[in-house]
Amino acid sequence: MDGAEFMDAVKFDAQGLVTAVVQDAESLEVLMVAWMNREALERTAELGQAVFWSRSRREIWHKGATSGNFMDVEGILVDCDGDTLVLLARPHGPACHTGARTCFFRRLESDSEQER
Repeated sequence: MDGAEFMDAVKFDAQGLVTAVVQDAESLEVLMVAWMNREALERTAELGQAVFWSRSRREIWHKGATSGNFMDVEGILVDCDGDTLVLLARPHGPACHTGARTCFFRRLESDSEQER
């Protein structure tokens, strides 16, 4: 699928955003979830590094620009509904602002796990 076809397949929501799940390109571990607008998606494709839309700051956010924890993007996939992206990336450091490798480090334990 070429770039224009890909962009046509992406369904941005009413705010002009699409969910982006970032996975480690090697392990496929989910590293983080962020949002992208059209500009962020285009810049990611052009730069080969993850660029998102910060909903809290309401601005483009080049992941790693301040922390140095860039994410080199090796592939971008769109789901069958067109409303979610997966970025396959190679992180230069922790994905999470807490310093954790992934933003998904807190796990709900079942009652049986808690009793152990």
